[in-house]
Amino acid sequence: MATINHQLVSLADAADALAVSTRTVRRYIADGQLDAVRLGRRTLRIRVESIDRFVTARPVGRPRRGAA
Repeated sequence: MATINHQLVSLADAADALAVSTRTVRRYIADGQLDAVRLGRRTLRIRVESIDRFVTARPVGRPRRGAA
């Protein structure tokens, strides 16, 4: 039997991790920036690896192209 290793967090936990509102997390999901799973009619969970990718893709402080 295969092992399933998907870590999921609630909207509130994802919002706390990203320091944004749950509304913004929903917007990120709608835009395809975060991967979410619907577990019931009203239950959404966000994949932790999706949050990690989201944060890693947005580094701060890199020099701009063409800057001298």
